[in-house]
Amino acid sequence: MPTEKKYIELAQKYNVPVPRYTSYPTMPYWDTASFNNLVWKETVKFSFVDTNEPDGISLYVHLPFCEDLCNYCGCNTRITKNHGVEEPYIKAVLKEWEMYKDIMPETPIIREIHLGGGTPTFFSAENLQLLISGLLENTIIHPEAEFGFEAHPNNTTVTHLQTLYNLGFRRLSLGIQDFDPIVQKIINRHQSVQQVRDITYAARRIGYTSINYDLIYGLPLQTTIGLINTFQVISELMPDRIAFYSYAHVPWIKPGQRHFTEDDLPDPQAKNKLYEIGRSLLKNYGYEEIGLDHFALPDDELFNAERTGKLHRNFMGYTSNHTQLLIGLGVSSISDSWYAFAQNVKVVEDYLSLVNNNEWPVVKGHLLTQDDLVIRRHILNIMCKGKTKWNHYTEPCNSLFDGLERLQPLADDGLILLNSWGLKVTPLGKRFLRNICTALDARLWADKPGTQLFSMAI
Repeated sequence: MPTEKKYIELAQKYNVPVPRYTSYPTMPYWDTASFNNLVWKETVKFSFVDTNEPDGISLYVHLPFCEDLCNYCGCNTRITKNHGVEEPYIKAVLKEWEMYKDIMPETPIIREIHLGGGTPTFFSAENLQLLISGLLENTIIHPEAEFGFEAHPNNTTVTHLQTLYNLGFRRLSLGIQDFDPIVQKIINRHQSVQQVRDITYAARRIGYTSINYDLIYGLPLQTTIGLINTFQVISELMPDRIAFYSYAHVPWIKPGQRHFTEDDLPDPQAKNKLYEIGRSLLKNYGYEEIGLDHFALPDDELFNAERTGKLHRNFMGYTSNHTQLLIGLGVSSISDSWYAFAQNVKVVEDYLSLVNNNEWPVVKGHLLTQDDLVIRRHILNIMCKGKTKWNHYTEPCNSLFDGLERLQPLADDGLILLNSWGLKVTPLGKRFLRNICTALDARLWADKPGTQLFSMAI
């Protein structure tokens, strides 16, 4: 067992900017020059024909609107109190979905729907019903389908919960971040313990089977006492899942983060202490660590997915469903056909204009090479299974050989067990999954960034 001193030394050593690996290649390394909409549509059709039966497909819908800006947020949002934007946006999303259905040679089988944002509960329950009913029209719902949505406790009503439950939703994710009023004030994210308690209890009464809380460590003015108080609330409410994220300070990308300075943030050692406190408390409460940043109770499907080797990771994060084809709808949404990635335009007005003029809103993407596909498989295995195997005869990949050399120092530090057939992440290494994957990231090593592109590992 490594000593606390040893872990602190490793945390300092590996606290470097690294991707979160919801995809490989990561977006800054997409080769957009070789990508076009015709190529994208062909890969969608190929993946659909290959996997629609029996796996089905996943849908992600980006609902970007928020009434207020949360200063920590790194998502693509549009701040407005004008709810007149809801219906035109929903109509455009449904029209984009029809464009995809037009290139599918058979009825799509829906395995997963996830509503993200922004704030999906910015939309009225009636408009969310319009959206979901439209998405499901002329489709088949997979018998193991999972539907989930993200919500802000401030504007989520029982009507929202009941309406979406009636449409098949069973997973709810509440963005909380921290209950400390001092932290809430500086990040402009306000919700009371009572609001969260009421929504949680209402969701359970209605029948939701998996409730997730998003929490963040490393926020401005965050303290160990404040975080412990937050986790005391967690011990009372016991959501099925916890996403315990590291705050990503990227003010050069998200100007809203300039409402505070680096002086307001905990230093790396203090930030790591916050994580260790939260992680220890969650384990004491009975949560099991799942992949990167996620914790689940033993009766939750995410826990079962990891134990049975079915855990999957995509642009929506970790999921217990593995579909090869993920269609992203709405402004800035990212799609994945397994053979290619595609992202929609990021400005709401541009998205509406393109779709309403019967034009595909995809603005950029990446067609994966054979080497990309090989490395992607290994990175996905590391992130989801904590291990991977390679066979240099069946999947020759020169880039992989280079990565194996870069893995040796991590093995020397006790983060992985490395041999000729593969690697296995150690219990210590589970805290450094992003660093382990970076060793295999051929595109990053071939073109090291001159400026910081990614958030820090710790």
